[in-house]
Amino acid sequence: MYSALDPAQFHHSHPYFQISALPSRKEATYFCEGGGWCDSIRSCVYRKNTRHGSSTYMERQIQFPGILSNKAEENPDFFNWNRVKLRYCDGASFSGDSQYKAGQLYFRGQRIWLAAMEDLMSKGMRHATQALLSGCSAGGLASILHCDEFRGLFPWTTKVKCLSDGGLFLDTIDVSGRRTLRNMFRGVVWLQGVKKNLPWSCANHLNPTLCFFPQHLIADIKTPLFLLNAAYDMWQIQASLAPPSADPHGHWHACRKNYAHCTLSQIQFFQGFRNQMLNAVKGFSRSNKNGLFINSCFAHCQTERQDTWFAQRSPHIGNKGVAESVGNWYFDRADIKAVDCPFPCDKTCHNLVFK
Repeated sequence: MYSALDPAQFHHSHPYFQISALPSRKEATYFCEGGGWCDSIRSCVYRKNTRHGSSTYMERQIQFPGILSNKAEENPDFFNWNRVKLRYCDGASFSGDSQYKAGQLYFRGQRIWLAAMEDLMSKGMRHATQALLSGCSAGGLASILHCDEFRGLFPWTTKVKCLSDGGLFLDTIDVSGRRTLRNMFRGVVWLQGVKKNLPWSCANHLNPTLCFFPQHLIADIKTPLFLLNAAYDMWQIQASLAPPSADPHGHWHACRKNYAHCTLSQIQFFQGFRNQMLNAVKGFSRSNKNGLFINSCFAHCQTERQDTWFAQRSPHIGNKGVAESVGNWYFDRADIKAVDCPFPCDKTCHNLVFK
């Protein structure tokens, strides 16, 4: 079920999470799986018959690479921790709680989160001395939304931090002048009953849709948080900045699949997006407890891929890679506020290219 595990490790499979555990260890990392969202009855009806809509369709065997690896040469700081992967099937970053009986849709993300945490606490998580909540993409957003809630599960003597990988989704204008992602998030929040589960520090003064965007949440999170993000996030380029719906004539078709096919003006548009990202984290980065790694790559999610997490030629800012930066921050070895120079200066990127 897991890659290259020691026979002494405890294996546990659950409909909503999978564990690789060393019973003698009291450190654990919890990884929220990503997989986008559904924002309409139609998209959620389709989704419910996939692995992102029901545990019935999930794989029974998965690999644990990158930050979940149990090999010191692949994951030097966390390889001997207990590792849990929270499987994702609710379509609202583990935050929904509503239903639509006519379509046999039951949005139970918040309940799944709470049930998983309760079960893990009963299995020994409450005894952890060090814990890290992490996640990628929609799971990276979940790690932000649930960060302080996760902290509250443990005694104050437990060292608890959170890591969001590829979860810094921005409320920004697309190539047509509209806000594609805001419209999507509006559907997610209202259809799935997310409003009541949003952090009160935001929901008490902003529209609930805006409180699904990390830029309105991160400054108020009390638990130490690390933001890892590509400045030219490929998911946001394809689904938020230049989606087909905003590009009816196909001017962005080649560019959104391969940055090498972008015109100068298109690259300049992406530079504007990078600037918005840096502005969004200005206040957040002033806090000593927080960490930051924004590299100028066309990528998305860098902790669960071995080649980007920790490898001979993994992405670097200066002389520090992703795994080393996260480890230095978690263990308080260094203050990590790493921001890359603009494209095309970084030659260590593992840029995503689509056919």
